[in-house]
Amino acid sequence: MQPIIDFLLIQPIINILVVFYHGLTFLHIPYALGFSIVLLTVTIRLILYPLTTKQLQVSKKMQELAPHLNTIKTKHKGDMKKQQEATMALYKQHNVNPAAGCIPGVVQIVVLLFGLYPTLQKILSLSPKATLAYVNHLVYVPSLHLTQIWDTHFLGVLLGKTPAQLISVVGPIILIIPLATAAFQFIQSKMMVPPTPKGAVVVKKDAKQDDFATTFQKQSMYLLPVMIGFFSWNFSIGLSLYWNTFSLFGIIQQYLVSGLGGFEGWLKKPELKK
Repeated sequence: MQPIIDFLLIQPIINILVVFYHGLTFLHIPYALGFSIVLLTVTIRLILYPLTTKQLQVSKKMQELAPHLNTIKTKHKGDMKKQQEATMALYKQHNVNPAAGCIPGVVQIVVLLFGLYPTLQKILSLSPKATLAYVNHLVYVPSLHLTQIWDTHFLGVLLGKTPAQLISVVGPIILIIPLATAAFQFIQSKMMVPPTPKGAVVVKKDAKQDDFATTFQKQSMYLLPVMIGFFSWNFSIGLSLYWNTFSLFGIIQQYLVSGLGGFEGWLKKPELKK
């Protein structure tokens, strides 16, 4: 299984990274490895752009159908068969296929978890000699071989070190990295929530009325960014650089497909009562 993953994912990623590195080095751009990671991440996101867009479009349609689905649940309460029939009829009427949003998500997870993440993790954790041998073994053509190991510094910090390791050297300013990671994740999660329609009346529900999925979604919107921010405290700077670039691109794509979503209300000034 691992040789297949290496051939299909890791080897192409390494080659793209090395091409960017050679190009930036030729142009005498400082911190070439760090900027190569940024360019690599953007390239992966551009390749996955059509799949991600499809997933976001399906998600948006499902959010628009949520009130109709709630009506079906209420109308056919206790009759699962009729609920399923009415739900399928609704999907057919609006030309929505919920499964169409799952496949792109699975592809993205495979590429990121089995390709991009382990590749960066490996090249940032190996010794210089081992990194040189590893990279040169995977590049397609001899002209891409590294003659010397790349500099792992980026804007004054080592890409292979974690914020936890660097705080005693750099100081509290290093906290910007995990805080930014958490903030980007929260913004993206909030944008996925549909905005409250203008003039809509917010009805207070009893806690018992909220189903498990709704409660989980509300809690994860706040807990997930905190958890990812905490994890990034012990992630190498290189991995955080990839993750934050990935999240920023995701925020831009989310905005282009479905707007600000639930984050729009956070940007508007509250109206003063007369």
